[in-house]
Amino acid sequence: MKLEVSERPINNPTVSRTHEVKFGNNIIWLDCVDNYTHAETWLQLTVPNVQEATNYLQSNGIETCDELEELPENMHWIQDPAGTVFNLQCKTSEVKQN
Repeated sequence: MKLEVSERPINNPTVSRTHEVKFGNNIIWLDCVDNYTHAETWLQLTVPNVQEATNYLQSNGIETCDELEELPENMHWIQDPAGTVFNLQCKTSEVKQN
């Protein structure tokens, strides 16, 4: 598979490098985190309204876990019961913000 990959600048205390991988209409971000001992998959959920989505999730027993890593305003981390981390952010955000 010949995927378009490009390294992007990042200013984040835990991520040393990040790469944008175009996968059809989707973008996969590969972050280099030097102090992790194993690989993790974190997924991004894009929604039209982060606050409405957060309220919906909380009303169904899903709390945010923003202590995982600092995020810009209007974004949240959530986790599923298996421990998969999701970044909840606005659909209009086209650039990864760290």
